[in-house]
Amino acid sequence: MNPEVAKVLKRLHYPLEVMLTCVRWYVAYPLSLRHLEEMMAERGISVDHSTVYRWMIKLLPLFEKAFRQHRRPVGNSWRMDETYILVKGQWKYLSSGSGQGRQDH
Repeated sequence: MNPEVAKVLKRLHYPLEVMLTCVRWYVAYPLSLRHLEEMMAERGISVDHSTVYRWMIKLLPLFEKAFRQHRRPVGNSWRMDETYILVKGQWKYLSSGSGQGRQDH
């Protein structure tokens, strides 16, 4: 674990699993802090939404910094295999592989 993250986690007095679950759900889903408070209460964990907010303030910048260091580089080129486009009000299926597209009616 990143030493900087470990240092911050050591000072927080909740189980690591609870904090990481709240942070993950907050980032991954459109949930409010009060939603997270309610969801933890349903699981028998008493945590105030302001405490969850403090976790976000302390942990998210550290996680972002740690994840940025392990980010894979993105190339300059990309390919599109297939797509639908709107032509004169009708959706047409195009495939870049065959040169001819299939028309959906």
